[in-house]
Amino acid sequence: MMLLQGFSIASLQPKSSETYIIHMDHAQKPDHFSNHELWHQHTLNTLSSVCPEDEHMFLYSYTHVMHGFSAKLTSCQLHELEKSPAHVTTHKESFGKMLTTHTPRFLGLNRGSGIWPTASYGKDVIIGVIDTGIWPESESFNDNGMSEVPSRWKGKCENGTAFSPNLCNNKLIGARSFSKGLQAAGINISTELDFDSARDYFGHGSHTSSTAAGNYVYGASHFGYANGVAKGVAPRAHLAMYKVLWSSDTFATVVTDILAGMDQAISDGVDIMSLSIGIDQKPLFQDVIAIASLSAIEKGIVVVCAAGNHGPGAATVINGAPWIMTVGAGTMDRSYLATLELGNGMTFEGISYFPSSVSITDKVIYYGSNNTKTSGCSFLDRSDVRGKIVLCDDSNVDLNGQMNAVTSAGAYGAIFLTDSLFLFPEDYAIPGLLLHTRYASAIKEYAVTSKNATVKHMKFVITKTGTGPAPQVAYFSSRGPDPITPTVLKPDILAPGVDVLGAVRPDVPYMEAGAYDLVADYAFFSGTSMATPHVAGVAALIKAVHPNWSPAAIRSAIMTTAAKKDNRHGTIQDQWNGLMATPLDFGAGHVNPNQAMNPGLIYDMSPQNYIDFLCGLGYTSKQMSTILRTSRWSCENKTDLNYPSFIANFSNQTTYQPEKHFVRTVTNVGDPASIYRAVLTIQDGMIVKLEPNTIRFTKKYQEQKFVLSIQVKNHSPKVNYGYLEWISEDKHTVSSPIVVIRD
Repeated sequence: MMLLQGFSIASLQPKSSETYIIHMDHAQKPDHFSNHELWHQHTLNTLSSVCPEDEHMFLYSYTHVMHGFSAKLTSCQLHELEKSPAHVTTHKESFGKMLTTHTPRFLGLNRGSGIWPTASYGKDVIIGVIDTGIWPESESFNDNGMSEVPSRWKGKCENGTAFSPNLCNNKLIGARSFSKGLQAAGINISTELDFDSARDYFGHGSHTSSTAAGNYVYGASHFGYANGVAKGVAPRAHLAMYKVLWSSDTFATVVTDILAGMDQAISDGVDIMSLSIGIDQKPLFQDVIAIASLSAIEKGIVVVCAAGNHGPGAATVINGAPWIMTVGAGTMDRSYLATLELGNGMTFEGISYFPSSVSITDKVIYYGSNNTKTSGCSFLDRSDVRGKIVLCDDSNVDLNGQMNAVTSAGAYGAIFLTDSLFLFPEDYAIPGLLLHTRYASAIKEYAVTSKNATVKHMKFVITKTGTGPAPQVAYFSSRGPDPITPTVLKPDILAPGVDVLGAVRPDVPYMEAGAYDLVADYAFFSGTSMATPHVAGVAALIKAVHPNWSPAAIRSAIMTTAAKKDNRHGTIQDQWNGLMATPLDFGAGHVNPNQAMNPGLIYDMSPQNYIDFLCGLGYTSKQMSTILRTSRWSCENKTDLNYPSFIANFSNQTTYQPEKHFVRTVTNVGDPASIYRAVLTIQDGMIVKLEPNTIRFTKKYQEQKFVLSIQVKNHSPKVNYGYLEWISEDKHTVSSPIVVIRD
């Protein structure tokens, strides 16, 4: 994903002029201004009488994501502006830099049954992607089989560098770019690497777009790996790209442009908004993506965001506002391999992404066993290894460093003995494979004792499906609890985010192999960026089946039907250490689209429920006004959110631990006459009670309340978890995780 890290624009611009986002109370707009932008511009122009020597630069007027504007101002201008009774709050601009075919089948999507045919593959739903742009010529964005552009659509495709409106079609129905904030900071868009238009400079936006809603592409692969038919989760949904991330002189990105893209997406009429972007953890009243997302939710738009790539540490999740669907990344049941046969007949299968179907035979093995620098491949003499297969052991755990060393020394290939098995696909510069250290003794013994140790045969570009256990929580996926809103369990859901095949920019090198730069139309990317559009696509499918459902209802359907077991029928594991993961890592579980189409019950919420939640956080009136974009609101019921998960925090400092109570309301969206009975599965360190434990419905859309109470036992572990399952007679299972934390 793309992570925006806050640092002041002042580090890049003179102190006299900086960019700010200004929240205004729109109730105070004089009636003689026909629109808010005219009022915003007039407000700035009046500053000249007080600050006559200062010039300002107006950037954007925001209509939906917040009520206000962004502008480049001097300290004098800002000081005067903040005196206005219409001023609510000010945010200084923030910056950031970039981090970062089989998945539909892994998700259970098929043509014959389930959500795909029922949802007509997402027909007429519009997904807005906020990202690095799009490569419109990619086969993923052809409009074969697409329906006409929905009449409600208000967006357009803009002219720009190497981009014209005629590149859009019935698949790609909108393409815009936003860079005023970046340019106001004095940062130039790279003319060598980027385009002053919606065209993708990096491939990230094309990749996420093709994952969410790419059309069918036959014969797509990552240099031969994962060869097959590439398609998005919602292949008949429409796409709109809002480019807000740029290749600049500093590779920086600014929040003002992100807000402008989100604001435009709301105006254009998207149904789903997918953001593989984040900012540093901040209180909700300072988190502009959270504020903008709440505006989208109020208009019925589902907002799906990446949880972040800061795992495996705890409390690293971002984009955790309770109205956002926060997505973590998981692995898939697909492995990319090479086979190895040694001269003594021993055979092995290891991880490899080397991008060529080469076959290596009868090559001498070099293993510098007498020196840890050579055995661990931190240093190699070219005369020793040139033309040989180098064996690197785990005395050096830096796999990237090992690959660089063997490549620089002129090795023919390499065998890496490692526990981590983590090396990015683009790092395989020479033929190499990763083997787990459990094979180390046998291989090293052969290399040391044999007078002529050789590799008899190595073969690459092998794809194996059905491997496991899968999914696992990706080692990099950010984890809960959310330090900003610890009373809401985050992330919400897990989705495929490792080695996802998608469309990329095809005219720049993806990687180097030997003396060659390799380009590709499709390639593997990993990250919560890749997981997010999977869930956006699932949300689009559910929206197509249930067009009147709220964003909260769609999220509830996805969460309460999620898979809690892997393909080996065990608890989902953590890729980092192979241990059992918890809902703090994977939320409700792994997304399960076919089940989400018909969840039985939903935990629904209206925008007022979010207001009531905010009322209980102790925010000041100014902070509330900033989030809600209004000076008028009512706190009707300061209670827990009607969230489809539970998290309770208890203190370790007291012996007596009072009960914590959670009131929830479920809505019947299944059979009119239904009976659900509760099943609690909990660990020993917690006591959970439920009242009632049976709920009955006599009609569709009927609501029923229940109360869940939690106590924690003394000397219980720091983290306990379990599940509440409401099971109906017609076999609906509505599952919610319960997490207990002792601080």
